[in-house]
Amino acid sequence: QVHLIESGGGLVQAGGSLRLSCAASGRTFSSYAMGWFRHAPGKEREFVAAISWSGDNTYYADSVKGRATISSDNAKNTVYLQMNSLKPEDTAVYYCAVDGRYRYHYELYDKLNDYNYWGQGTQVTVSS
Repeated sequence: QVHLIESGGGLVQAGGSLRLSCAASGRTFSSYAMGWFRHAPGKEREFVAAISWSGDNTYYADSVKGRATISSDNAKNTVYLQMNSLKPEDTAVYYCAVDGRYRYHYELYDKLNDYNYWGQGTQVTVSS
């Protein structure tokens, strides 16, 4: 059984930083792209960032570009999202996901339907 477990969320003041982690178990995802999405109250779940299986291709939503860094450690089967200069509008539940459709694929995608394994999410709250 596949499990994606996010951690690292919490309450932070505007301008602060957080590093989110997503640990995968039950299956090795080192050959698949992984992504982060977020879901704020009253809004659709939206794409945040993605990283290729090799770690050398990344893709960011415009809303976080320059403030977020996605990285991965395949030895630990873990993907990270470093968020800096946090804003109140970054408040959301953050989910990691795996694009299990293609192995060793370089192209990255930003649609919910592109990802077929999801974690349970971790809450990030940014106070003003």
